[in-house]
Amino acid sequence: MNMALTEASPTARPLGLGGRIVTAEAFTDVDELALDGTAIVVNTGMRDVWVGEGPSRPLPPLHSAELTGARVGQADSLVVLRTSEDTGGRAADIVTEPGWHLLGDLLGDGLDVTGGIPFDPATPLWKGPQATLGRVDLAPAHLLRETAGASPVLPFEVRVNLWFAPAGTDCFIHNAHDFIEVHTQVLGTGRMQKFSRQDHGTRYEDQVMSPGWTTPHPFCATGADGSFQYPWHQYRADTDCVWLAVEYHRVTEPTTTEESR
Repeated sequence: MNMALTEASPTARPLGLGGRIVTAEAFTDVDELALDGTAIVVNTGMRDVWVGEGPSRPLPPLHSAELTGARVGQADSLVVLRTSEDTGGRAADIVTEPGWHLLGDLLGDGLDVTGGIPFDPATPLWKGPQATLGRVDLAPAHLLRETAGASPVLPFEVRVNLWFAPAGTDCFIHNAHDFIEVHTQVLGTGRMQKFSRQDHGTRYEDQVMSPGWTTPHPFCATGADGSFQYPWHQYRADTDCVWLAVEYHRVTEPTTTEESR
């Protein structure tokens, strides 16, 4: 592993998401992390992480960067991803690693998960094994930029997994999620797209993604019943692509409030 750590840094926890093609590690309660070589660093915590030489600039929550030989300051939770250059593996080879399955096979008869037209099991969308990072406390209304006032703080469980789709794949338009999510590009070039309806002809937004890029804000808003409401959206693979999904799952009722910032 091409990573050097300062004495104050904790030990990496391997996540087992991408086998030989993409190595993924979790770090918590980091004092300082020194990277040797290039890695994609995802801030999965809820406070800014300071990166780089002076003038140091923050990596906000739910953001990422491709860093080379950089130092990362104090952080509550990080995911560090490295792609293989010495195994000769292609992005598509990741689906031969343990725990990878076509999403259609995982869903079986339960294809009614999109919020509209059921998922097409012939879609060449592959899902890797999921890992749990732990819990974070956050105020959804602040994270989703719905209010600057006092707002309930909830504990959320953070889960991550990798996805793969070959070039030209539309990964199916949907709007049903019971969690907050963002996506980080790892290999290839893809895009997150938004639609007015579950119809490709109604596309109104593209966010083009290259390695190290995370969708800058979650797509969802909080509904009147507390659920998370998403626009119609999908991932599209321009090339063979691997990307990371970061999911925040609410686990209990509100316990406190977060004051205005």
